[in-house]
Amino acid sequence: MLDNQKISRINDVLFHIHQDITQPLPAKQLAAVAAYSEQHFHRIFKLVVGDSVHAYIRRARMEYAANQLMFDSKASVLEVATKCGFSSVSSFSRAFKATFGTSPGQWRDTESQTKEKPYLKDPEIAAAYQRVDKSIMPKAELIELPARQVAYVRHKGYGRSISIAWQILKAWAESENRDFTQQFGLHHSNPAVTELDKCRYVACLAIDKPLTRRGVVNSLTIPGGLYAVFKLKGKYGDLLPQLSLILEQWLPTSGFKMLSTPAYVHYHQNQFLDNDEKFSLDFCLPVSLFF
Repeated sequence: MLDNQKISRINDVLFHIHQDITQPLPAKQLAAVAAYSEQHFHRIFKLVVGDSVHAYIRRARMEYAANQLMFDSKASVLEVATKCGFSSVSSFSRAFKATFGTSPGQWRDTESQTKEKPYLKDPEIAAAYQRVDKSIMPKAELIELPARQVAYVRHKGYGRSISIAWQILKAWAESENRDFTQQFGLHHSNPAVTELDKCRYVACLAIDKPLTRRGVVNSLTIPGGLYAVFKLKGKYGDLLPQLSLILEQWLPTSGFKMLSTPAYVHYHQNQFLDNDEKFSLDFCLPVSLFF
């Protein structure tokens, strides 16, 4: 049975995993983060998340690898494999093909350009994708952003159901007498390669004092550092095509590479809370120079 303590401890593990998906993540270490025995940790993780810890990390690493193959042309398949914790290209290739149905080399050469994006299965988003002017290069401002302490609610799936996470966070903020104006959304997944119902999203609210109780609502720190910031506007359905354009057109020619920490949005108008489903936001992509 789930309780707030179990959810809170596994949330700590998920935060640790996504701080850097390329780091070694042995189950024994993750169990220590959760303060469980290793055997008990495996059971609780699957109960809370719905996947085994091994399957969850493997999927997250494959998504990261797919992004790197698409957007970092300077990295060899071996370098991507090593970053994802694989000791050989052959074992990495088997895992990649099991996830995406094609080899890493084929993905880089052809699949990333011709494969239909999973989010295009949603008619509303597909229509928005057709409206996007793909000849206009998105504009970015490079900014050193501060670390942000936030309260958050995790959600599985990119769609209107995200509003549930925001309603929970809003109700919590009201009960705690917290300011609800500084809203952020962590995007753990790239919906151009991951099915929408498997994408991981985190609804976040800036806080100026620590949480006294943790459970469904927990706290984390969004890392500071160098970000490419894009100012975006639209209505529900428009955002994912705009993000795809940034990753597919701006990033490969920018001279920067995407880091393994999640991108996030800073909402000025939140489509999941706005009656007209409109958004105005800053999309913040963590980047570094090639070395």
